[in-house]
Amino acid sequence: MVTELNSEPKIAYFSMEIGLQPDIPTYSGGLGVLAGDTIRSAADLKLPMVAVTLISRRGYFTQQINNDGWQEEHPADWNPADFMELLPARVTVPVEGREVVVRAWQFDVLSPTGGVLPILYLDTSAEENDERDRGITDTLYGGDRRYRLKQEIVLGLGGCRMLEELGVHVKKYHMNEGHASLLTVDLLRRHKQDIERVWDESLVWNFDAVRDICMFTTHTPVEAGHDHFEYDLVQEVLGEPVPIDVLKQLGGSDELNMTLLALNLSSYVNGVAKKHGEVSQEMFRGYAIHSITNGIHSFTWTSEPFKELFDQYIPGWANEPELFVRVDNVPDEAIWSAHQASKKKLMNVVLERTGVVMDPDVLTIGFARRAATYKRADLLFRDMERLRKMGKGRLQIVYAGKAHPQDQLGKEMIQRVIRSMGELGDDIETAYLPGMTSPWPRSWCRVWTSG
Repeated sequence: MVTELNSEPKIAYFSMEIGLQPDIPTYSGGLGVLAGDTIRSAADLKLPMVAVTLISRRGYFTQQINNDGWQEEHPADWNPADFMELLPARVTVPVEGREVVVRAWQFDVLSPTGGVLPILYLDTSAEENDERDRGITDTLYGGDRRYRLKQEIVLGLGGCRMLEELGVHVKKYHMNEGHASLLTVDLLRRHKQDIERVWDESLVWNFDAVRDICMFTTHTPVEAGHDHFEYDLVQEVLGEPVPIDVLKQLGGSDELNMTLLALNLSSYVNGVAKKHGEVSQEMFRGYAIHSITNGIHSFTWTSEPFKELFDQYIPGWANEPELFVRVDNVPDEAIWSAHQASKKKLMNVVLERTGVVMDPDVLTIGFARRAATYKRADLLFRDMERLRKMGKGRLQIVYAGKAHPQDQLGKEMIQRVIRSMGELGDDIETAYLPGMTSPWPRSWCRVWTSG
């Protein structure tokens, strides 16, 4: 049985990706991980919240690195029925002139505090749909711009309509990044003032009513992190749920900028760090962009040795992270022992995945992020001689991270990192962990020793 959705007014939290557990692979990186932690924390606090995302039946992708250090992608198929319950509700959204059926799976996040937070996973693989529409919710961030727009229609319009169909009373809509911005279009449709008409007989759109119930979190301080679509494509795929001149007024005159659409129809906007808020303010001048520094769900990301340590010395830490102010009560030697136990577990994973033997007594640098060029994963290897001189016998390096399947520059960066690892030879022990569980040849970090 799933929890009731309409028991009390709720905050609706929309996110294209949510990272909860590896066998529900509906996330690609920090955005999804943060969404998962936000949801866990809300469940801990028993907040009245419901989350909305896409089912991503084929996951993001499973990463393999070939003998040339080049990333290869394979589907990460999973079965939603193993984890969640299909709801009977159906809604439709417009896609290329067709009415596409959207259904929802419900997964309840359960907290040890007794809190329960439902997540709705939207799915277009319904039998009623045309074959070409059943795959819209298959692959996270898959396909081209048209495919991305279709996904954002399902998330924004479909999610908004699904909540209405299920009788959920939403008091606030929270957009986690601009992918869900089209929910504002559906809200505009609901809040148009039919009785009031201006001199040219057009409808008066109640922007303020939508702003009052919408919030927006922006994450990426570079242009590439903000989705935008040509209006010809928008009209071809979405049509005009609101007149195109209204959409241009809100989302930009040249292209539909999803971040701009969210900014114009949200009463509160925040970045995810103080500096990020400042940078975003520069990118989008004239908008008040606050900052709330990213946090983590501490219990989820604490290793078992440290959980045992904190349980002994800081009872209650899992539900009250502020208790960490008492960390001085923990003996230094106990902290070091827990650290080393956790580090040995990492070394075992490295050995299992790569065959590389690492020493838990050597300083280890770890870097595990999406392989987008602006994250500069290759920065550590810019001065190889200096790195070799500083680290020989005193340093070891572990990397991990996927590049988007269409991001050739990101894939090239992974290849550069792996080749640089190979050039270090035996001077500095290195490993690149692919996003898969099967072992991979040690030679992938060793083969490029001569040019």
